[in-house]
Amino acid sequence: MDVIKIKQIRVDKILSSSGIGSRKEVKKYIRNGLVHVDGKVIDNPGLLIDPMVQKICFQGQEVFYQQFYYYMLNKPAGFISATEDKYDQTVMDLLKPKDQKNLFPVGRLDKDTEGLLLLTNDGELTHNLLSPKKKVPKTYYAKIQGQVTKSDKIAFQSGVLLDDGYHTLPSELKIITSGDISEIELTICEGKFHQVKRMFISRGQKVIYLKRISMGSLKLDENLDLGEYRPLTEKEIKELKVSI
Repeated sequence: MDVIKIKQIRVDKILSSSGIGSRKEVKKYIRNGLVHVDGKVIDNPGLLIDPMVQKICFQGQEVFYQQFYYYMLNKPAGFISATEDKYDQTVMDLLKPKDQKNLFPVGRLDKDTEGLLLLTNDGELTHNLLSPKKKVPKTYYAKIQGQVTKSDKIAFQSGVLLDDGYHTLPSELKIITSGDISEIELTICEGKFHQVKRMFISRGQKVIYLKRISMGSLKLDENLDLGEYRPLTEKEIKELKVSI
């Protein structure tokens, strides 16, 4: 990852963001003498240090601080794209506790939609990926109830009128198979509520399966089973930032 200059940060924040425990748990560890900074026991959770210069140890093991984390998740259906929800499981429930690190999903996939979801704590990258001005392309694979034809492709190229009167930006429709159940790939550069589903509704068709397969330069890893996730590679992170 690119080297980033970091200001002094509270010890408890560094440890909690590194997966040692919650802020409350970390404060308890510190007060119990389990944390050393530069070889000395500390008892103040609010102590400010430079994690890029000073050495932090928890129970004798060095803690290596990383400012930003990036994970690719193959989201299964049935999970909400949020950090918490009163009624449903969220995508955060799919992560191991040590990997949660104050992450949040970049954008939303509907509860019944599968596929690529980026989880990060990088607010600047998130803003750029979601900004309407950036027009970051997102590609979906879908199964459509109804025959998708060239006329649909032409209509999508010009943009279609949604049920609320919004006219979508031009999009690219690739027809894989056409029949009673059609298979397609659709690339859009915006993210209106239920947009893909509503675009096909405007054509008298219904999306019966939806999966996001790419966002910007980032493509879903086909080796990830539903519910599995992995850190982004250095190359993926760099290409994603350059692409926006």
